Amino acid sequence: MSITQARQQVTPELRKWILEQVQAGHSAESVLKAMQASGWSEDVAVDAMESTLRDHLEADAVAHGLPPALKVPEPALDESPLYLDAGDRRVSVLQVMAHPKVVVFGDLLSAEECEALIALAKPRLARSLTVATKTGGEEVNADRTSNGMFFQRGEHAVVRRIEKRLAALVNWPEENGEGLQILQYGPGAEYKPHYDYFDPGEPGTSTILKRGGQRVATIVMYLGEPEKGGGTVFPDVHLEVAPKRGNAVFFCYERPHPSTRTLHGGAPVLAGEKWIATKWLRERRFE
Repeated sequence: MSITQARQQVTPELRKWILEQVQAGHSAESVLKAMQASGWSEDVAVDAMESTLRDHLEADAVAHGLPPALKVPEPALDESPLYLDAGDRRVSVLQVMAHPKVVVFGDLLSAEECEALIALAKPRLARSLTVATKTGGEEVNADRTSNGMFFQRGEHAVVRRIEKRLAALVNWPEENGEGLQILQYGPGAEYKPHYDYFDPGEPGTSTILKRGGQRVATIVMYLGEPEKGGGTVFPDVHLEVAPKRGNAVFFCYERPHPSTRTLHGGAPVLAGEKWIATKWLRERRFE
């Protein structure tokens, strides 16, 4: 592949070449290096790769009868910032993965906010339930052995402050968020790997979607650190995020399908106690 620096047009031939390299097992980094060595600017090379892979996934999805991709929340990461302005707080960007889109944020919550959420939640804790997509209701699930509770959106001053911060951080309307859920995991407690979107093939999903459409993103915030274990794991990409207090992991999923590679879970707590706050974001206003 030979190209001059003067012409930076992304051609069908280039897209075909990118796809062939990725399908052959070459890493994204090696493909980008090859493009730059041939004269492509870094920005154009990155955009070409991202758009090519995105278009390929979309075409493949349509060909297999999957629903079209949805708009998802997008933190402002185009210029690889070390920090993002979340309105009332400067938040660190610690790690970014492209596919799946996973972002680890540092110092999203203060120690005082973590303690306040735990104190407010404790009197209302009960065995955690999961959404029952067969019926549209809720059910006890053996895969999830935590205790938890939900705040109504905007229920308390600290909740309102955090919800506003999250909306600014990921560029998504506050009203599209479900209520903040607080979860407590004792020794041995876990949430086995699962997807957060609602399976469109299940009979109860149509009822669930009436409240705000599909879930399109998740934010897990760490409120209390276990002594051992309890990380957020993404088995498909061999990633584990440590549950450090005040930090958070964000990930989004543009379609309700395993191709998003957003299978994730809460690893068992091996010692101590883990507390998290989870925020699920919908495609529309959540009622």
